[in-house]
Amino acid sequence: MAGIISYGVYVPDFRIKADEIARQWGENAEAIKSSLLIEEKSVPDLDEDAATIAVEASRAAIQRAEIDAREIGAIYVGSESHPYAVKPTATIVAAAIGASPSLTAADWEFACKAATASFQAGISLVESGRAKYVLCVGADVSQSAPRDPLEFTAAAGAAAFLMGSSEVIAEIEDFTSFTTDTPDFWRRDLQRFPSHGGRFTGEPAYFRHTKSAAEMLMHKTGLRASDFDFAVFHQPNGKFPLRIAQSLGFRKEQVMPSLTVTRLGNTYSASSLIGFAAVLDVASPGDRILLCSFGSGAGSDAFSIRVTSHIEKMDRTPKVKDLLNSSKYLNYAEYAKHTRKIVALPE
Repeated sequence: MAGIISYGVYVPDFRIKADEIARQWGENAEAIKSSLLIEEKSVPDLDEDAATIAVEASRAAIQRAEIDAREIGAIYVGSESHPYAVKPTATIVAAAIGASPSLTAADWEFACKAATASFQAGISLVESGRAKYVLCVGADVSQSAPRDPLEFTAAAGAAAFLMGSSEVIAEIEDFTSFTTDTPDFWRRDLQRFPSHGGRFTGEPAYFRHTKSAAEMLMHKTGLRASDFDFAVFHQPNGKFPLRIAQSLGFRKEQVMPSLTVTRLGNTYSASSLIGFAAVLDVASPGDRILLCSFGSGAGSDAFSIRVTSHIEKMDRTPKVKDLLNSSKYLNYAEYAKHTRKIVALPE
C-alpha cells in the first residue's frame, strides 16, 4: 500500500476581517460577505513568505510521522508565490528540515493545483520503490491589488504531506486529471499583482474543470457521491465548493468539515490541501474522501483516498481548527504593511 503517512499545516496568526477591508474602500461589507461566504482571512507576518511557511508545515508533518528527514527521497513545493524567480524553494525546505542532499527536489507551478500535481509524482515514486518517502508541500502568500475583489480572499497558508508505503494513514486509491488552456487568471513577468477574467473564472474555469475531473474519477473507479464520506474541493471562496458539490450529487454535510475558507481565505496551492487536512483531523478508519483541486490556466486533479486504521495511532493535534482559532487582528494600515501593498486609489 502506498499513500499518505503524515500531514502538517501552518497558518499565520494574523488576520484581517472582511469588514475592515470593505470599510477602507467604502464597500458594503454584508453584501460582500454574503456573496463570497468569507468572514476573514489570514495575513503573513512581516518576515513570512512561501518558503518559511512551507518549512513550518513540513516540520509539523515530519514531527507527526516521527521519521528521519534524511530518509526523504524527494521534496516538491507547489506555489504561485515562490520568493525567488530563479532559486528553488524546495532546496530551502530541504536544508531547513535537515534532509539529505541525496534527493531530488523541485518547485511546481500550476496556479492553485501545483501541490496536488506533485502528489501524483510523489505517490508514483513511492509505488515504484525509487523513494522511501516523498514530501509534497502546497504553500502560498497570495497577492492581490488594492481594491481588487481578490483582496477579500487572497490569504497565506501551507500544508505538507508525506508519502510512503508503511504506516499509511490514507491510501491514494486512484486519481484523474482534466486540463485545458483556459486563461482565467494570470500574472505576466515583472507584474506585481495577478489579473483575472472576473466571472470568466467561474463557469468555463473552476466549474468545468472541477466537475470534469471528479466525474472522470467516479467513472474510472465506479464510485458515486454517496460512496464518499467527505468531499474536498478548491476553495476560492465559500460558495464555489458548495455549488460544485451539489452539482456532483454530494450533500452539504460531506463538504462542510473541509470548508476552512470562511475564516482562512484562499490559500491558493494550499487551499484544497488545508481543507483535506481538516478532514483528516476528524476522519475515521474506512472513511473515503474525494479530493479535487483546481488551478487556473486551467486544470483539476481528483483523488479517491481511503483512510486506514493507522490514523488512530497518530497524534492529530494541533488540528486545523486550532490554528484557525489562534488569531491576531490587523487594521487595514497594518495589513498593507504586512503585505507590502502600495495603497493608492485608481486615477
